[in-house]
Amino acid sequence: MDASHAQSGLSLGFHSHSSLAPMTPLADDSVKLQIASDFSSLGNPIQSVPLQLFEQRCEKFSNGSGGQSEDGEDEEFHILGHPMCLKRPRDEQFSRSSSPSKVALVESGLEQRRVAVRAWGNQPLSVADPDVFQIMEKEKKRQFKGIELIASENFVCRAVMEALGSHLTNKYSEGMPGARYYTGNDYIDQIELLCCRRALAAFHLDSEKWGVNVQPYSCTSANFAVYTGLLLPKDRIMGLDSPSGGHLSHGYYMPSGKKVSGTSIFFESLPYKVNPQTGYIDYDKLEEKALDFRPKILICGGSSYPREWNYARFRQIADKCGAVLMCDMAQISGIVAAKECASPFDYCDIVTSTTHKNLRGPRGGIIFYRKGAKARKPGMLLSQGDDSNQYDFEERINFAVFPSLQGGPHNNHIAALAIALKQVATPEYKAYMQQVKKNAQALAAALLRKSCKLVTEGTDNHLLLWDLTDLHITGKNYEKVCELCHITLNKTAIYGDNGAISPGGVRIGSPAMTTRGCLEADFETIAEFLYRAAVITSAVVTQRELRKFPRDFFKCLQNNKDIVELRNQVETFASQFAMPGFDI
Repeated sequence: MDASHAQSGLSLGFHSHSSLAPMTPLADDSVKLQIASDFSSLGNPIQSVPLQLFEQRCEKFSNGSGGQSEDGEDEEFHILGHPMCLKRPRDEQFSRSSSPSKVALVESGLEQRRVAVRAWGNQPLSVADPDVFQIMEKEKKRQFKGIELIASENFVCRAVMEALGSHLTNKYSEGMPGARYYTGNDYIDQIELLCCRRALAAFHLDSEKWGVNVQPYSCTSANFAVYTGLLLPKDRIMGLDSPSGGHLSHGYYMPSGKKVSGTSIFFESLPYKVNPQTGYIDYDKLEEKALDFRPKILICGGSSYPREWNYARFRQIADKCGAVLMCDMAQISGIVAAKECASPFDYCDIVTSTTHKNLRGPRGGIIFYRKGAKARKPGMLLSQGDDSNQYDFEERINFAVFPSLQGGPHNNHIAALAIALKQVATPEYKAYMQQVKKNAQALAAALLRKSCKLVTEGTDNHLLLWDLTDLHITGKNYEKVCELCHITLNKTAIYGDNGAISPGGVRIGSPAMTTRGCLEADFETIAEFLYRAAVITSAVVTQRELRKFPRDFFKCLQNNKDIVELRNQVETFASQFAMPGFDI
């Protein structure tokens, strides 16, 4: 076919203010396509034939409106028999539409969406979930009407509660400030950095020598992050034995050899113990064991030890065996911050803690670690067992927290912790911790006057251990009687005179009721309640029927008149004190 006979002409116009679907012709009466071809091989040239590509459906299209109907609707037409539609940009449609009803319809639809979101998102708990609300109200009344003596519990202020229940829980912020995986964390970074500064200030630490990580979900998580960052699987650690007052996260085996905690599963642990006659830590045996076992981390601190810790002696032992010295100060962190006891920061390389208990913050964990140049006396071994003169804890611990063990931090918890730490640095908090110690000592003195047997015969901090074996009752039974009387404390294993583990003890703490405003005289009243509960427990245990069937102990407590009478007195006593965050 000759090119001169295969020419075709196509003339289509485009409206300058319209988008096409797929194309829009000008508003002419018609568009003609002239096709002229000459197939010489066939000897039969084709004449020009006018083709009608555009078919109007109505007169509106040629009335000068550019293809738009009077009411602004899109125009429909046909090209080669196919239905086409002239589409206008959405903003032009709205701007050129003069129908108030359509604008009102759009606004009405948006408002319906707003209402739907608010109906789901802004309901109070009592409306959104009455079942949970009712249970929470019952727990609130229990806290208000009861005497809280669990040493590791406390009451937080309203500001901490507000932060915990805030919009900060919406944000994901994996990583450290300035190095997050997600964007949108500018203000989250500010909160976490503020929390870190306040943590260092609360414990009187130099930011050039100490660093802190406030992201751990609990102290157990914090401890395991330290092990993960500094140790290899099956490396050795050494902590206080659980029956002696240590914590499970420091490593513990059952007498049968069963590994109870993850620490014992992934690492080799050997405990040191208290002297079974005195209840105090036996530092000479500790040193002997440490030099034989050669742990890479030596841990001081526990969950049920009522006396001071000799950190200087721990430092000497750690240096002799080449171990990192770590302190878990979860139970006494508030006393440390208030400078009402010896400080582990003077001797330890790493210090961990919970953030609730006597700090009166949210439930979580925290890790302090030395950084910068090492400072060791001449002749002492470097605690990390290498020739480096710089601490490298910061990078290793932070990496262990995230990404090794945790995901995104709980930003609402970190904000609540910042609030609590601000309070810890005040004179009022120091006075509070002084009263906590006074109240614990008043409670111990009152029980001793009743010839009760206390481990170490007293306390240096906020807790005491009551050995119930002389009363021939167990901690489990006594704990249950106290609970029915609306007194909460916890059973604990202690060492008897013969060194055997006995579950016949309870741990009692003063921080929570001190927070509610109790003083020494109030704790003397509490001591009377505790003693009466012990008498009730002993009376139930010695019943003739129970001697034959000791498992029926809890059945014998039902409708016990002495328990009902004591419970009423406890509720009357407790209800006179204020409750931070809420009052009934």
